[in-house]
Amino acid sequence: MTEPLIYEQDEGVVTLTINRPEERNALSDDSLFSAFLNAAERINKDNSVRCVILTGAGKAFSAGGNVKHMRDKEGMFAGSPAELRQGYRHGIQKIPLAFYNLEVPTIAAVNGPAVGAGCDLACMCDMRIAGASARFAESFVKLGIIPGDGGAWFLPRVIGRSRAAELTFTGDMIDAETALNWGMVSRVVPDAELMDAARELAGRIAANPPHSIRMAKKLLREGEHMRLDSLLEMSAAFQALSHHAKDHDEAIMAFFEKRKGNYKGE
Repeated sequence: MTEPLIYEQDEGVVTLTINRPEERNALSDDSLFSAFLNAAERINKDNSVRCVILTGAGKAFSAGGNVKHMRDKEGMFAGSPAELRQGYRHGIQKIPLAFYNLEVPTIAAVNGPAVGAGCDLACMCDMRIAGASARFAESFVKLGIIPGDGGAWFLPRVIGRSRAAELTFTGDMIDAETALNWGMVSRVVPDAELMDAARELAGRIAANPPHSIRMAKKLLREGEHMRLDSLLEMSAAFQALSHHAKDHDEAIMAFFEKRKGNYKGE
């Protein structure tokens, strides 16, 4: 049976590839949801991982929910309202929680349309790079439904409230250049160069001391809802730990010796 999510690691960088190209990497399959959760748990437990790239197989990043399944009311779209609610809570909604709690930086390499839940999945990542053919749509209203997977939380934090409202209420699709202008992606590259660009960025991140990367990400996450004085207190504790890490000593030596650091996560 084909793996729904391919997990590949090259040194400190893990690449996750949604592997349902015949369905345009639709997100409405329990096996895929479980694969995401297993990958997230594996990443958090593996201190050798320093950055994650997420992309899609084929010509789409993710088309979101399977509309045929919606029409036929099967799979995750089957059952009574109570059953559907539980299905969302124990199915696709596990993905935003897993991505939010990933300890290492994440990069979405958006290789084509990212629609509905696919758009939200890209926004769950810390950074986004788009291929020229990428398209984005928060298109739930076009199907008479709402963002059921956390898009109403992620999208305003990525592009601001006004533009998030525009995309959510119209369901309109925007191209890669518009996404760049709106701050949804940090750069647009030719499709053929997308993965190279993502790997280059991941490599620059992974070159840094891993404890600093993980704690800095935690601070960014907590800073989204924590009071300033509480965040400063947390930062002081993290900084104290950092100053006593062996990788900190190595970074200082590398600075003065004008060389790259050799970090071991210690």
